[in-house]
Amino acid sequence: MPDPVVDVQQLSRSYGRTQALKQVDLLVRPGQVYGLVGANGAGKTTLIKHLLGLLRAQQGQVRVFNRDPVREPVPVLQQIGYLSEQRDLPEWMRVDELLRYTRAFHPGWDADYAAELLDTFGLDPSKKIKELSKGMRAQAGLIAAVAHRPQLLLLDEPSTGLDALVRRDILNAIIRAVADDGRTAIFSSHLLEEVQLMSDRIVMIDAGQILLDGTLDDLLECHHTFVVDTRNAPIDLVNLPGVLSSEDHGPHSKLVCEHPRVNHEELLANGAQIIQARGATLTEIFVARAGRTQVGKMQQTDEVAMS
Repeated sequence: MPDPVVDVQQLSRSYGRTQALKQVDLLVRPGQVYGLVGANGAGKTTLIKHLLGLLRAQQGQVRVFNRDPVREPVPVLQQIGYLSEQRDLPEWMRVDELLRYTRAFHPGWDADYAAELLDTFGLDPSKKIKELSKGMRAQAGLIAAVAHRPQLLLLDEPSTGLDALVRRDILNAIIRAVADDGRTAIFSSHLLEEVQLMSDRIVMIDAGQILLDGTLDDLLECHHTFVVDTRNAPIDLVNLPGVLSSEDHGPHSKLVCEHPRVNHEELLANGAQIIQARGATLTEIFVARAGRTQVGKMQQTDEVAMS
Protein backbone atom coordinates (compact mmCIF):
# COMPACT_ATOMS: atom_id res chain seq x y z
CA MET A 1 0.00 0.00 0.00
CA PRO A 2 1.43 3.43 -0.92
CA ASP A 3 2.48 5.83 1.81
CA PRO A 4 -0.27 8.19 3.00
CA VAL A 5 -0.30 11.72 1.62
CA VAL A 6 -1.64 13.01 4.96
CA ASP A 7 -1.27 11.38 8.36
CA VAL A 8 -2.95 13.21 11.25
CA GLN A 9 -2.90 11.60 14.68
CA GLN A 10 -4.74 12.76 17.80
CA LEU A 11 -4.73 16.39 16.65
CA SER A 12 -6.34 18.81 19.10
CA ARG A 13 -6.50 22.59 19.11
CA SER A 14 -8.26 25.18 21.27
CA TYR A 15 -8.90 28.88 20.85
CA GLY A 16 -9.35 30.07 24.41
CA ARG A 17 -12.21 28.03 25.84
CA THR A 18 -13.36 26.85 22.42
CA GLN A 19 -11.98 23.51 21.30
CA ALA A 20 -11.75 23.62 17.51
CA LEU A 21 -10.34 20.11 17.02
CA LYS A 22 -10.64 17.14 19.38
CA GLN A 23 -8.28 14.20 18.93
CA VAL A 24 -8.67 14.09 15.17
CA ASP A 25 -7.24 11.10 13.31
CA LEU A 26 -7.12 11.28 9.51
CA LEU A 27 -5.27 9.12 6.99
CA VAL A 28 -5.39 10.27 3.36
CA ARG A 29 -4.26 7.88 0.64
CA PRO A 30 -3.21 8.97 -2.87
CA GLY A 31 -5.51 8.95 -5.87
CA GLN A 32 -8.84 9.86 -4.30
CA VAL A 33 -11.06 12.86 -3.60
CA TYR A 34 -11.81 13.22 0.11
CA GLY A 35 -14.96 15.18 0.90
CA LEU A 36 -14.62 17.05 4.19
CA VAL A 37 -18.16 17.75 5.35
CA GLY A 38 -19.29 19.98 8.20
CA ALA A 39 -21.09 23.19 9.12
CA ASN A 40 -19.25 26.48 9.56
CA GLY A 41 -17.25 26.27 12.77
CA ALA A 42 -17.06 22.48 12.65
CA GLY A 43 -13.25 22.52 12.31
CA LYS A 44 -12.73 22.06 8.55
CA THR A 45 -10.66 25.18 7.93
CA THR A 46 -8.65 24.72 11.14
CA LEU A 47 -7.71 21.22 9.99
CA ILE A 48 -6.69 22.46 6.55
CA LYS A 49 -4.54 25.22 8.09
CA HIS A 50 -2.63 22.55 10.00
CA LEU A 51 -2.00 20.66 6.75
CA LEU A 52 -0.64 23.86 5.16
CA GLY A 53 1.66 24.47 8.12
CA LEU A 54 -0.15 27.70 9.03
CA LEU A 55 -0.93 26.34 12.49
CA ARG A 56 1.35 24.31 14.74
CA ALA A 57 -0.26 21.32 16.46
CA GLN A 58 -0.94 22.03 20.14
CA GLN A 59 -1.47 18.32 20.70
CA GLY A 60 -0.95 15.40 18.36
CA GLN A 61 0.94 15.11 15.10
CA VAL A 62 0.52 16.28 11.49
CA ARG A 63 2.52 14.76 8.64
CA VAL A 64 2.11 15.70 4.96
CA PHE A 65 4.20 13.72 2.47
CA ASN A 66 5.83 12.26 5.58
CA ARG A 67 7.06 15.72 6.62
CA ASP A 68 6.12 18.22 9.28
CA PRO A 69 4.56 21.12 7.29
CA VAL A 70 5.56 23.63 9.98
CA ARG A 71 9.22 22.59 10.13
CA GLU A 72 9.61 21.87 6.39
CA PRO A 73 7.20 24.21 4.59
CA VAL A 74 9.00 24.49 1.23
CA PRO A 75 9.08 20.80 0.19
CA VAL A 76 5.52 20.38 1.46
CA LEU A 77 3.98 23.47 -0.14
CA GLN A 78 5.67 22.81 -3.48
CA GLN A 79 3.51 19.68 -3.74
CA ILE A 80 0.23 21.35 -2.67
CA GLY A 81 -2.32 23.35 -4.62
CA TYR A 82 -4.62 25.44 -2.44
CA LEU A 83 -7.84 27.34 -3.08
CA SER A 84 -10.11 28.82 -0.43
CA GLU A 85 -13.44 30.60 -0.54
CA GLN A 86 -11.65 33.88 0.30
CA ARG A 87 -9.71 33.77 -2.99
CA ASP A 88 -7.26 36.43 -1.77
CA LEU A 89 -5.49 37.25 -5.03
CA PRO A 90 -3.31 40.36 -5.62
CA GLU A 91 -5.76 42.77 -7.24
CA TRP A 92 -3.09 44.87 -8.95
CA MET A 93 -1.86 41.89 -10.99
CA ARG A 94 -3.16 40.80 -14.36
CA VAL A 95 -4.19 37.17 -14.75
CA ASP A 96 -1.08 36.32 -16.79
CA GLU A 97 1.12 38.04 -14.19
CA LEU A 98 -0.50 35.97 -11.44
CA LEU A 99 0.28 32.78 -13.34
CA ARG A 100 3.88 33.81 -14.05
CA TYR A 101 4.35 34.73 -10.40
CA THR A 102 2.95 31.38 -9.25
CA ARG A 103 4.99 29.49 -11.84
CA ALA A 104 8.24 30.79 -10.31
CA PHE A 105 7.59 28.74 -7.16
CA HIS A 106 6.83 25.47 -8.95
CA PRO A 107 9.38 23.75 -11.23
CA GLY A 108 6.67 21.37 -12.42
CA TRP A 109 4.46 24.11 -13.85
CA ASP A 110 2.57 22.95 -16.96
CA ALA A 111 2.16 26.01 -19.20
CA ASP A 112 0.08 24.12 -21.76
CA TYR A 113 -2.34 22.96 -19.07
CA ALA A 114 -2.65 26.52 -17.71
CA ALA A 115 -3.35 27.85 -21.22
CA GLU A 116 -5.94 25.12 -21.79
CA LEU A 117 -7.76 26.04 -18.56
CA LEU A 118 -7.68 29.74 -19.47
CA ASP A 119 -9.34 28.84 -22.75
CA THR A 120 -11.86 26.51 -21.08
CA PHE A 121 -12.89 29.18 -18.59
CA GLY A 122 -12.81 31.96 -21.22
CA LEU A 123 -10.54 34.10 -19.04
CA ASP A 124 -8.77 37.08 -20.56
CA PRO A 125 -5.14 36.86 -19.35
CA SER A 126 -4.65 40.60 -19.82
CA LYS A 127 -7.38 41.52 -17.33
CA LYS A 128 -6.47 42.69 -13.86
CA ILE A 129 -7.68 40.64 -10.91
CA LYS A 130 -9.65 43.61 -9.57
CA GLU A 131 -11.67 43.67 -12.81
CA LEU A 132 -12.77 40.04 -12.51
CA SER A 133 -16.12 38.84 -11.23
CA LYS A 134 -16.29 36.54 -8.21
CA GLY A 135 -16.56 33.52 -10.46
CA MET A 136 -13.64 34.59 -12.65
CA ARG A 137 -11.48 35.13 -9.56
CA ALA A 138 -12.27 31.59 -8.45
CA GLN A 139 -11.31 30.28 -11.89
CA ALA A 140 -8.04 32.22 -11.90
CA GLY A 141 -7.25 30.98 -8.40
CA LEU A 142 -7.96 27.40 -9.43
CA ILE A 143 -5.61 27.61 -12.43
CA ALA A 144 -2.86 28.88 -10.13
CA ALA A 145 -3.60 26.00 -7.75
CA VAL A 146 -3.62 23.14 -10.27
CA ALA A 147 -1.32 24.12 -13.18
CA HIS A 148 1.79 22.87 -11.41
CA ARG A 149 0.03 19.49 -11.13
CA PRO A 150 0.33 19.23 -7.33
CA GLN A 151 0.22 15.89 -5.61
CA LEU A 152 -2.34 17.25 -3.15
CA LEU A 153 -5.15 19.73 -3.79
CA LEU A 154 -6.58 21.44 -0.70
CA LEU A 155 -9.91 23.07 -1.55
CA ASP A 156 -11.59 24.95 1.27
CA GLU A 157 -15.15 25.84 0.19
CA PRO A 158 -13.92 26.57 -3.37
CA SER A 159 -17.35 27.12 -4.95
CA THR A 160 -19.20 29.02 -2.21
CA GLY A 161 -21.23 31.88 -3.61
CA LEU A 162 -20.68 30.97 -7.26
CA ASP A 163 -23.34 30.38 -9.87
CA ALA A 164 -24.11 26.88 -11.12
CA LEU A 165 -22.16 27.15 -14.40
CA VAL A 166 -18.96 28.36 -12.72
CA ARG A 167 -19.34 25.67 -10.06
CA ARG A 168 -19.63 23.03 -12.77
CA ASP A 169 -16.49 24.26 -14.55
CA ILE A 170 -14.50 24.33 -11.32
CA LEU A 171 -15.65 20.88 -10.22
CA ASN A 172 -14.88 19.38 -13.63
CA ALA A 173 -11.38 20.86 -13.51
CA ILE A 174 -10.81 19.46 -10.03
CA ILE A 175 -12.02 15.99 -11.03
CA ARG A 176 -9.73 16.02 -14.05
CA ALA A 177 -6.76 17.26 -12.01
CA VAL A 178 -7.09 14.28 -9.69
CA ALA A 179 -8.06 11.65 -12.28
CA ASP A 180 -5.30 12.48 -14.77
CA ASP A 181 -2.35 11.35 -12.69
CA GLY A 182 -3.81 9.57 -9.69
CA ARG A 183 -3.32 12.58 -7.45
CA THR A 184 -5.28 13.49 -4.31
CA ALA A 185 -7.76 16.18 -3.28
CA ILE A 186 -9.30 17.18 0.03
CA PHE A 187 -12.51 18.99 -0.83
CA SER A 188 -14.08 20.89 2.06
CA SER A 189 -17.65 22.07 1.62
CA HIS A 190 -20.97 22.54 3.35
CA LEU A 191 -22.74 21.85 0.03
CA LEU A 192 -23.56 18.21 0.63
CA GLU A 193 -24.94 17.39 -2.81
CA GLU A 194 -21.75 18.77 -4.35
CA VAL A 195 -19.58 16.69 -2.03
CA GLN A 196 -21.60 13.57 -2.82
CA LEU A 197 -21.07 14.18 -6.54
CA MET A 198 -17.32 14.80 -6.19
CA SER A 199 -15.97 12.50 -3.51
CA ASP A 200 -14.63 8.98 -3.29
CA ARG A 201 -14.40 9.14 0.48
CA ILE A 202 -16.32 11.18 3.06
CA VAL A 203 -14.94 12.63 6.29
CA MET A 204 -17.76 14.08 8.38
CA ILE A 205 -16.70 16.52 11.09
CA ASP A 206 -18.81 18.20 13.76
CA ALA A 207 -17.69 20.32 16.73
CA GLY A 208 -14.07 19.43 16.01
CA GLN A 209 -14.60 15.67 16.03
CA ILE A 210 -14.69 13.14 13.20
CA LEU A 211 -18.17 11.59 13.13
CA LEU A 212 -17.68 9.34 10.11
CA ASP A 213 -14.78 8.43 7.84
CA GLY A 214 -15.41 6.00 5.00
CA THR A 215 -15.89 5.51 1.30
CA LEU A 216 -18.95 7.21 -0.14
CA ASP A 217 -20.28 3.86 -1.36
CA ASP A 218 -19.94 2.27 2.09
CA LEU A 219 -21.61 5.19 3.87
CA LEU A 220 -24.54 5.23 1.47
CA GLU A 221 -24.89 1.45 1.58
CA CYS A 222 -25.05 1.24 5.38
CA HIS A 223 -27.60 4.05 5.89
CA HIS A 224 -31.23 3.68 4.89
CA THR A 225 -34.31 5.88 5.02
CA PHE A 226 -37.77 4.52 5.82
CA VAL A 227 -41.04 6.41 5.65
CA VAL A 228 -43.38 4.52 7.96
CA ASP A 229 -46.88 4.69 9.40
CA THR A 230 -46.42 4.24 13.14
CA ARG A 231 -50.01 4.60 14.32
CA ASN A 232 -50.24 0.88 15.10
CA ALA A 233 -46.72 0.53 16.45
CA PRO A 234 -46.78 -0.50 20.14
CA ILE A 235 -43.38 1.12 20.84
CA ASP A 236 -41.58 4.33 19.90
CA LEU A 237 -39.52 3.19 16.93
CA VAL A 238 -36.93 5.93 17.43
CA ASN A 239 -35.71 3.98 20.47
CA LEU A 240 -34.88 0.90 18.39
CA PRO A 241 -31.11 0.26 18.24
CA GLY A 242 -29.82 1.52 14.92
CA VAL A 243 -32.44 4.25 14.42
CA LEU A 244 -30.39 7.44 14.15
CA SER A 245 -33.16 10.00 13.74
CA SER A 246 -36.90 10.40 13.31
CA GLU A 247 -38.93 13.19 11.72
CA ASP A 248 -42.69 13.30 12.12
CA HIS A 249 -44.81 14.18 9.09
CA GLY A 250 -48.41 13.85 10.25
CA PRO A 251 -49.30 10.16 10.51
CA HIS A 252 -45.99 9.20 8.94
CA SER A 253 -42.43 9.31 10.25
CA LYS A 254 -39.16 9.38 8.36
CA LEU A 255 -36.53 7.21 9.99
CA VAL A 256 -32.84 7.30 9.08
CA CYS A 257 -31.32 4.01 10.14
CA GLU A 258 -27.96 2.36 10.32
CA HIS A 259 -28.10 -0.83 8.30
CA PRO A 260 -28.04 -3.76 8.95
CA ARG A 261 -28.99 -3.01 12.55
CA VAL A 262 -32.46 -1.98 11.39
CA ASN A 263 -34.18 -3.64 8.42
CA HIS A 264 -37.62 -4.12 6.94
CA GLU A 265 -38.39 -7.19 9.00
CA GLU A 266 -37.53 -5.52 12.29
CA LEU A 267 -39.72 -2.51 11.57
CA LEU A 268 -42.62 -4.73 10.49
CA ALA A 269 -42.19 -6.88 13.58
CA ASN A 270 -42.58 -3.76 15.72
CA GLY A 271 -45.86 -2.76 14.12
CA ALA A 272 -44.70 -0.23 11.51
CA GLN A 273 -46.25 -0.06 8.07
CA ILE A 274 -43.51 0.77 5.56
CA ILE A 275 -44.60 3.37 3.02
CA GLN A 276 -41.19 3.84 1.39
CA ALA A 277 -37.72 2.34 1.76
CA ARG A 278 -34.59 3.68 0.04
CA GLY A 279 -30.96 4.52 0.56
CA ALA A 280 -30.25 7.63 2.61
CA THR A 281 -28.71 10.70 0.99
CA LEU A 282 -25.55 12.28 2.36
CA THR A 283 -27.67 15.19 3.63
CA GLU A 284 -29.96 12.82 5.53
CA ILE A 285 -26.97 11.02 7.03
CA PHE A 286 -25.47 14.31 8.21
CA VAL A 287 -28.80 15.45 9.67
CA ALA A 288 -29.08 12.17 11.56
CA ARG A 289 -25.49 12.22 12.80
CA ALA A 290 -24.89 15.91 13.52
CA GLY A 291 -28.40 17.22 14.06
CA ARG A 292 -30.77 19.49 12.19
CA THR A 293 -29.31 22.68 13.68
CA GLN A 294 -25.95 22.09 12.02
CA VAL A 295 -27.51 21.49 8.64
CA GLY A 296 -29.54 24.67 9.16
CA LYS A 297 -26.30 26.58 9.65
CA MET A 298 -24.95 25.13 6.42
CA GLN A 299 -28.04 26.07 4.41
CA GLN A 300 -28.17 29.59 5.87
CA THR A 301 -24.50 30.14 5.04
CA ASP A 302 -25.07 29.14 1.43
CA GLU A 303 -28.12 31.40 1.13
CA VAL A 304 -26.11 34.37 2.38
CA ALA A 305 -23.23 33.54 0.03
CA MET A 306 -25.54 33.33 -2.98
CA SER A 307 -27.42 36.57 -2.18
